[in-house]
Amino acid sequence: MSGSGSESRDGDDPSLAHGKETAVQTAIWRLRSRGCWTDAAALLLPHTDDPAAALQRAALLIERCLYTEQGWAEAEEALRAAEAVAQDDEERGAAACERGYLAYASTLLGVRDRADEARAALGRAAALIGPSAQGRPLLDFRRGLIAQNLGDSPQAARAAYRRAHAGATAQNDTLLLSSTWRHLAGLALHEGELAEARHGFAESLRIREELGYLVGTAPALASLAATETEPEAGRLRAEARRLFHLLGGVPTWLAAHLTARPAV
Repeated sequence: MSGSGSESRDGDDPSLAHGKETAVQTAIWRLRSRGCWTDAAALLLPHTDDPAAALQRAALLIERCLYTEQGWAEAEEALRAAEAVAQDDEERGAAACERGYLAYASTLLGVRDRADEARAALGRAAALIGPSAQGRPLLDFRRGLIAQNLGDSPQAARAAYRRAHAGATAQNDTLLLSSTWRHLAGLALHEGELAEARHGFAESLRIREELGYLVGTAPALASLAATETEPEAGRLRAEARRLFHLLGGVPTWLAAHLTARPAV
């Protein structure tokens, strides 16, 4: 996903459930949505012998890497721990999906080229996660990210995003929908389909505001600004800048997209 909508450098990812089934999950969601991944992950430390908790902790720390470009060693350690306690195909597939995402993030942000590892890990995940399984839409989404940003294949990316969008709709995963809307809109903008792009970015922003997903709202505002004329574009960028600074400058890659742009 891109801060501008037409470029691909993005840390936006709906890795984790935003449900509030327990007090701990509610606290984790509130911390995560404000960019406090380390604090959120710490709440899961007493439960890392449980495969789901171990995987969620790893996912939080991987997301921190993509938003802050820091914490790679800690994320790797947490992911290895999650891989070690996975017990069945679905759990092993979910861990492989996170392995692919961590390798993707490292490649995208120029830390180390791990593109082959990312593709191999997501391939393993696809073999382990069934077509109708809960984790399949997220896997499809991440395969779309690799096709778009590492493979320069917008057609394959669009197909993967559409599969993810359909799966997220069926599972009522609104956070994932906010990201599929956003990525499909980014592809539309790149192809000059301005109205389609504006609609997709607006839907993404609407969902994120409704969920209170603050750390993902600034990128959504900046993306929508790329489809608007002044003064609306300037208003959206100003709000994105306000949130960006409120959250301590995350996602780090968004700073380059918050400068003034000419009217579309």
